[in-house]
Amino acid sequence: MRYIIAIGGNLPVSGKSVGENLQSAVAELGQKAGRIIARSEVYRSPAFPAGTGPDYLNGALVIESDLNPNEILAEMHRTEESHGRVRAVRWGARTVDLDLIAAGSMVTPDVSTWNRWFGLDPERQTAERPEVLILPHPRLQDRSFVLVPLMEIAPEWRHPVLGRTVAEMHADLTEEERRSVVLLGDPGCQ
Repeated sequence: MRYIIAIGGNLPVSGKSVGENLQSAVAELGQKAGRIIARSEVYRSPAFPAGTGPDYLNGALVIESDLNPNEILAEMHRTEESHGRVRAVRWGARTVDLDLIAAGSMVTPDVSTWNRWFGLDPERQTAERPEVLILPHPRLQDRSFVLVPLMEIAPEWRHPVLGRTVAEMHADLTEEERRSVVLLGDPGCQ
């Protein structure tokens, strides 16, 4: 199965810069979860939600793996923890953040549950967490820091519920949203 994973971080840890920590996390994930078949450049974007910390470094990966979605998510969480991630505050600053965005064309746990989370109003999004894995990520179409890196590595991936490609969702972003995500290049540069 091919997985799309968003990567990010905005806090240095243990003498490593954010970029060095992200490089290390990606390498570990590639060793333990599957083969990395595509990796975007690194981008800088404002913290989300606004005002929750320093700017982020962001990117995206496509990994091919024999693991099922819950297994790859568990491996992603172990990788985050081994790179200093502490889950203290939702959407707070973090050393590394690995988000499972999609698993091929799979919708989990079902379209009805996906639609519920997709339609959740912003206030409830900050207060509620799903008890099961929801794929594709119900907010991916709204997040420039996910879509801009994905344009590099998976522009033709088609959302299995919305029926739109990454390129089409990216085109739906405002110019301001697209410009807020700035190409940096090599993750070791920060």
